[in-house]
Amino acid sequence: MHLSEEGMGLIKKSEGFRNHVYLDVAGFPTIGSGHLVKPTESFPAGVTEPQAASILATDVQQAEQAVARLVKVALTQGQFDALVDFCFNLGASRLAGSTLLRELNAGNHAAAAQQLLSWDHAGGVVNAGLKGRREAELKLWTSESSALRTAAA
Repeated sequence: MHLSEEGMGLIKKSEGFRNHVYLDVAGFPTIGSGHLVKPTESFPAGVTEPQAASILATDVQQAEQAVARLVKVALTQGQFDALVDFCFNLGASRLAGSTLLRELNAGNHAAAAQQLLSWDHAGGVVNAGLKGRREAELKLWTSESSALRTAAA
């Protein structure tokens, strides 16, 4: 399964684009469309939108692979998209150790969906941007059109 256009749209909308390194809400150096700058990377001249798109494609692929590796139950496209966005934003290790994943892999899809909403804090306080993102993920998770698309595929 791969991230849908709707899922990619959520990532792009949530992350925006910045051609220079900046600190995200958690204080991590970031560039482009939400790429976490690794210690071995340097972007002294920033990035162009095509460069950022290439980096984003790689980051999304890693998030897709993490979801595929960690989730042991069938997913709709919307659920997959929500989890890829979650992993892209917070990292696979956060999903791996989460109640969200435990509930999902136990077959409790509804309880897992509600767990998404718990991940709206940065620095110990609710962050409006993260709250909106988690709500958008929940909307993807529960979207009827995503379920129908998956069933028809």
